[in-house]
Amino acid sequence: MDRMPAWADAVLVPLISLLLAAILSALVILAIGESPVEAFRLMVEGALMRSAGWGYTLYYATNFIFTGLAVAVAFHARLFNIGGEGQAMLGALGVALVCLYIPWPHWSLALLAASASAALFGALWALIPAYLQATRGSHIVITTIMFNFIAAALLNYLLVNVMKPAGMMEPATATFPQAVHLPTFQDMFSTAATPLFRGSPANVTFFVALLACLFVWALIWRTRLGYEIRAQGHSETAARYAGIRPVRIVVIAMLISGALAGLMGINSTMGEAERLILNSTEGAGFIGIAVALMGRNHPLGVLLAAILFGFLYQGGAELALWTNIPRELIVVIQALVILFTGALDNMVRMPLERAFLAARRRRTRRAEPAE
Repeated sequence: MDRMPAWADAVLVPLISLLLAAILSALVILAIGESPVEAFRLMVEGALMRSAGWGYTLYYATNFIFTGLAVAVAFHARLFNIGGEGQAMLGALGVALVCLYIPWPHWSLALLAASASAALFGALWALIPAYLQATRGSHIVITTIMFNFIAAALLNYLLVNVMKPAGMMEPATATFPQAVHLPTFQDMFSTAATPLFRGSPANVTFFVALLACLFVWALIWRTRLGYEIRAQGHSETAARYAGIRPVRIVVIAMLISGALAGLMGINSTMGEAERLILNSTEGAGFIGIAVALMGRNHPLGVLLAAILFGFLYQGGAELALWTNIPRELIVVIQALVILFTGALDNMVRMPLERAFLAARRRRTRRAEPAE
């Protein structure tokens, strides 16, 4: 056995990668004449030490959970779904259609219908790339990226020419009826004596995201379909020999992936904006790739990585507001985290594997009886 323990791969590698990204980020902050210690203090205080900061952190994390799970499910079938951004846009469109054109007596019924519509629209947007990959060999990365641009153009056309109310200048739909507005954390957890999460957009969709984590865990590790998806990801030849049909698995895995990305539309459209707007995804589909990589494509890891990136987003906003650190540098810091936890992952893993192997050999030699 020449590999490191599973716990080291799941915990040590991401932590060391994160530490390296933090050190390099600190050097960049020093280079522009700011204090990295003060910057970190502001980020922690703004994102974690106040209930409103936690509200924003969890709001961003909710988006990243959905898109991270979408990437993770596809990756288990050895598919690299880069189309989470477009699938989330179409999911938001599905949410808007349900909320605008169907009268709902209560938000709970609207939430169920919007969830089904968002998942359906996201899955359908992933269907064509999945079919082309499974039957024609078209590269899933290329087709899903192209579909992101098509989704953006389609949404722009609909908001400008079809769904925008008469006399309104902004490319957006009308505000959803009050009956379908989702409860925010402020509504759920505040009291007259103790107001919490004041002004933050975190809402009940966060608990839908947690249910999605449980669903993905059960699907991948507790069902026959999940076994077939993982078998396809490990070896298509072996999966085919075992009677698993690759075309079916590729299409189903991408449909589930697209549905999970589409569910993000509930949080951004129904929960926060309460109408359909342009660029509601704000790059969350691409951040989901880093979240899945850092979370090792496991729902628990995706949840923790999503909260980390939610912290970076909210903490970065605090830095841009209270320091001379430009907003663009926050994007650089986020990119460094993605770089070390994704592209440079082997830079940490390989030395760790050698260290664990050397330690194992030393223990073996000490355990051998003296001649």
